[in-house]
Amino acid sequence: MNDQRYARHQPHAGDRYFGSGKVVFYALHSKFVDEKSVQAQTSPKAREVVYYSLAIGHHLGVIDCLKAQLVCPQADYQQWLETLPLNSEARRKLAGVQQFGEINIDNSHTHLLACALSKAMPVMNEQQQGWSQQLIALLQQIENEPAVYLLVRKYDA
Repeated sequence: MNDQRYARHQPHAGDRYFGSGKVVFYALHSKFVDEKSVQAQTSPKAREVVYYSLAIGHHLGVIDCLKAQLVCPQADYQQWLETLPLNSEARRKLAGVQQFGEINIDNSHTHLLACALSKAMPVMNEQQQGWSQQLIALLQQIENEPAVYLLVRKYDA
């Protein structure tokens, strides 16, 4: 087996920057094409399509650059989620990061999450309200530019 073709499992780079016990919201910052990969694996005719379809994904040599936008301690993140209605779709979506370690938030989630966060503001503490406002602003960016998305990742202890 050619080990060069498979990613090696290593500790998340985020552990160095954020420490463990954090939940980090990343936003798509930019995309670029790994030109060597594209040139080696794509016919000349198809290369032109790649540059017009950056949203297609990593299998075409497209690399997403994500930038941390919001960092929450895991315990505080859990308390924040508890301000959302029990069994609500918004709470279920945001709780997925604790179950799966990582979730994506795209334009199919923006309205649901923004409405739920806005409605829950009166029962939130000041810190939670600040996080909600930040997340709502990020959701608005997705609404304005549907190619943007959020990646939410949990860094364990």
